[in-house]
Amino acid sequence: MTAAPLPTSTSRQLAGLLAALVTMSCLSQFYRVSNSVIAPDLMRELHMSPQQLGLAGGAFFFTLLIAQIPVGIWFDRYGARITLTLLSVFAVIGAVMVARATSAADLIIARTIIGLGCAANFMALVFVLSRWVEPARYTTVLSWGFALSNIGSIAAATPLAWAAATIGWRNTFLVLGAISAAGALVYYVVVRDQPPGTPVVPPKPSSYREELAGLLTVWRTPGLLPVLAVHTFAYATQLTILGIWAGPYLFDVYGLKGLARGNILLIMGLAQIIGVFCYGPLDRLVGSRKIVIVTGAALTIATLVLMAVIPQPPLWFAVILLNLVTFVASYGVVIVSQGRALFPQHLAGRGATTVNMAQLLGLMALPIVTGQIVGAFPATAGVVPEVAYRAAFAALAACKLFGLLVYLRSPDSRP
Repeated sequence: MTAAPLPTSTSRQLAGLLAALVTMSCLSQFYRVSNSVIAPDLMRELHMSPQQLGLAGGAFFFTLLIAQIPVGIWFDRYGARITLTLLSVFAVIGAVMVARATSAADLIIARTIIGLGCAANFMALVFVLSRWVEPARYTTVLSWGFALSNIGSIAAATPLAWAAATIGWRNTFLVLGAISAAGALVYYVVVRDQPPGTPVVPPKPSSYREELAGLLTVWRTPGLLPVLAVHTFAYATQLTILGIWAGPYLFDVYGLKGLARGNILLIMGLAQIIGVFCYGPLDRLVGSRKIVIVTGAALTIATLVLMAVIPQPPLWFAVILLNLVTFVASYGVVIVSQGRALFPQHLAGRGATTVNMAQLLGLMALPIVTGQIVGAFPATAGVVPEVAYRAAFAALAACKLFGLLVYLRSPDSRP
């Protein structure tokens, strides 16, 4: 990676820029996991099945996945500032549609549109910081951004449960639409795609044909496929549990009400943030990104196996396992750094979004697959049996193992 060095005179600007980047990424994180804490309400009011709930979770990521190719091209051609601001209009529209949903189909369509609106939020953080931060500090600064972005996951826990109980989940999403609009406006005013006084890099391609040729160059990059394999299941496993099934699991198996579920999900979000902060500097301390990634994946698989094989553990132990899996699965920031290091600056946008496509494929597929698994077990009086969730945890462990085995073929990546 050949990012431009960070001039000391721009450090204050970097802080403001990071705040704006994190704000938009927080909104994306909120939308990603918001279904979990209000899932019982959604299923009751919109007459949704577990399969439809999983589909609604996957619909958000389906649009994100499809949008990554044009977003990467637009980043390299127009910059992240313009791209994210314009796409945020769809996040506002989708939030209003969620508030007005009357059926499962309405919710699925609304989350699909929100996915388009958030298609640039997370990758803008990766792309812009690669322009502002020198390579030696990139993973550490990126981990700050990733960790702070998970404030959105925390907001989708107890605060969302409180808001849903106070003003209703529909009105809550109307407020979210307004926040999304304000955040996009602030982002446009504050963010610049590269530090002032630095030359414009790269020279912009003269045609979309050249940009598509650059995309083919990205896909031919040596070492890319093993990174894509492990990235497909890294963050997706974590978010499938935190954003889709932790809430229903705590409701069906332990009978926890909205605020109680929200409190546990909030703690899980904090565990995720702490995990990202812990993983951030490890590649420099260990001297190897591969060792960090393999260790994180192995610990996550071991935790998921425990969740799958222990029948209905006591609530306190179940909460420990849920928090442990979100903590140890937070190594995605190291994968992103390894993926970003594969590409030169003029392919930064297309390279970053190509790596992100693997993550989004997992985020789209795993909620749908686990929804089919959970839905295959007959509910009794509207309550899904505990074994259904353990089957889903087992499937997630198997997916993680597959990604890890493919990644083991990857050459080491040293910061």
